[in-house]
Amino acid sequence: MTGENRTESDFPRGVSQPARRALAGAGYRLLEQLNGVAEADLLRLHGMGPKAMDALRRALAEKGMAFAGGPE
Repeated sequence: MTGENRTESDFPRGVSQPARRALAGAGYRLLEQLNGVAEADLLRLHGMGPKAMDALRRALAEKGMAFAGGPE
């Protein structure tokens, strides 16, 4: 078996493997898919924590995006 069927994500380095697995399990593979998603919804995922959320928040902001309810 190889990892050829794996879908690569563009999540930043500060997002741990458990957080990446949680996001993938919820159907999120790309950073842009998190644009407009409520932080509270992501924090409910097992494996997501403050460090991952901070890394994602910063990465979204660098691309002009934000979580729901965040700064525009």
